[in-house]
Amino acid sequence: MAVEIRRTLLHVQTTHVEGGKSVDVPTKLVASLAIIKNPWSGRGFVENLRPEIRETGPVVGKLLTDMILDVTGDALEGYGKASVVGMGGEIEHAQAMTHTLWFGNQYRDAVNAKSYLAFTNTRGAAGCALMIPLMDKDDGGRRSHYQTIHLSVPDAPADDEIIIALGASVGGHPHHRIGNRYEDLAEMGRDVDNPAGV
Repeated sequence: MAVEIRRTLLHVQTTHVEGGKSVDVPTKLVASLAIIKNPWSGRGFVENLRPEIRETGPVVGKLLTDMILDVTGDALEGYGKASVVGMGGEIEHAQAMTHTLWFGNQYRDAVNAKSYLAFTNTRGAAGCALMIPLMDKDDGGRRSHYQTIHLSVPDAPADDEIIIALGASVGGHPHHRIGNRYEDLAEMGRDVDNPAGV
């Protein structure tokens, strides 16, 4: 079964002023989205989702990665992923499309990332909120790059569709001034490599 892509969308947001103060180097948030037919729609409870994961993941992962990199090039610093399955599908269908190396490694490898991809997965009707959390691609404790891209697509997902998305940032959030995890851990006397103390 070939991947059925109804539409792709590209969102670019550039911030020039935040908190009433100019941003010296404008920051950029980028999202690439694909609206696809849910390959498990209408089939009842499917025990093994892996065949469709392996077929869909590499195709959509490369497509969305290329869309992002066409905008950011080598300047990409933050990244993340998200999916929303329509009301006729299971939350597991949304997760299946993003929580697989067949999908995520298309992005990770292309940007030589060291950290995991932050994520959200949910179920919703057309026009529901899609939120893509971002973090630094190389340093999971760099809070300046904890950001979220908020989007919605008026006519998606349909009941038998899934929206799959990648997000990226060029620069951190404007006027970052809350410090990073490492400063907190040092002040609290915690081990950076074992912050929970377990």
